[in-house]
Amino acid sequence: MLLLFAALAVFIVIGLPIALALAGASLVYVLASGTVPPLVVVHRMVAGVDSFPLLAIPFFIFAGNLMNSTGITARIFAFAQALVGWMRGGLGHVNVGASVLFAGMSGAAVADAGGLGAIEIKAMRDAGYDPDFSIGITAASSTIGPLIPPSLPMVIYGVLASASIGQLFAAGVIPGLLMAVALMILVHFYARRRGYRRAAAFSMRVLWITFRRAFLSLITPAIIIGGILLGIMTPTEAAIGAVAWALILGAVIYRNLTLKSFLRISLESLETTVVIMFVVASASIFSWILTQNRVPEMFAALVSGSTDNTFVILVVINLILFVVGCFMETVAAITILVPVLLPLAISVGVDPVQFGVIMVLNLMLGLLTPPVGMVLYILAKVSNVSFEYTARATMPFIVPLLVVLMMVTFIPALSMWLPTLIYR
Repeated sequence: MLLLFAALAVFIVIGLPIALALAGASLVYVLASGTVPPLVVVHRMVAGVDSFPLLAIPFFIFAGNLMNSTGITARIFAFAQALVGWMRGGLGHVNVGASVLFAGMSGAAVADAGGLGAIEIKAMRDAGYDPDFSIGITAASSTIGPLIPPSLPMVIYGVLASASIGQLFAAGVIPGLLMAVALMILVHFYARRRGYRRAAAFSMRVLWITFRRAFLSLITPAIIIGGILLGIMTPTEAAIGAVAWALILGAVIYRNLTLKSFLRISLESLETTVVIMFVVASASIFSWILTQNRVPEMFAALVSGSTDNTFVILVVINLILFVVGCFMETVAAITILVPVLLPLAISVGVDPVQFGVIMVLNLMLGLLTPPVGMVLYILAKVSNVSFEYTARATMPFIVPLLVVLMMVTFIPALSMWLPTLIYR
């Protein structure tokens, strides 16, 4: 096991992609142990992605890319601006509100940052907002996406933890909204301190016009969430429905989806899907080795033997997730850590559904922290500033998200009330 982790550390340090690092370290272990045929690595990797619920991932990715490329994000931003732009620091609130609305369609923080981020930062820059504020709030608000359903990380966690994906989707709603409220409170603080004005006076007429233009786009969350919660569709079928609806909007109703753009979007979605599935497959063999060597049980025994204080154990779990999230891609972290940390969380009375929300929320913070934070890289490119500047600008906006994480960790009702109401 020491060789396994040493090989992983070496492969990461020399710059191998995380998927190759995980698969390579696993192969080193298998060859060194001599107890398992090397072909098992391939078999376990294939088994790791041989899951019907995981089929939802490429369709959610495809739907998010279609919405980013067919003007849907611009309509959502305009509606959010009419809805909350009248508040002090208006475009900061619009930034958060648009992320909440887009979260019900994409399910990925990277899609939010790449799609809405470009629109939001340009609008805030043109309105005279400070670059650090514009970048920071855009980065932080993008992490709402994976909490409010649909959520790609929730799908992966649900498969690994054998938890209901429908319940996980329902559990993420209230924490996602709490994140939005916390960020809007911080926006209000910045607005008063820096003298940011309202984006525009409230106008019912403008609100109605922008709502009417965005209405068909806003139906997408109803198709996804409503279909799952009502038991009409599985998450995979709901993802397919979202793609079909996005195609209808782009090609038939809005008529701005050309064959050329469709092919480009398809190739981008294919590339993203392959990367994610390769990470899942590689992390699956790594996780299998940990499980076979009883690492989860030994880790749980080590922590439980050190303390029986539930508060301390939950803080330790969150610290582990936060540190790993800083250095490892979200999908890989979920695949590896679920078998290790879930038994420990259950041992102190945490429901697997609640733990799924804790894990996803915590790992989303990793997208905002160096050295691996993907959202930081995307926004640095979008805003044409350095990665270091983007990271510094984002740091203050992590604080309210940490507060929400602690609330979700120690107040189970915040994540469990809605699933209990709907499913139990």
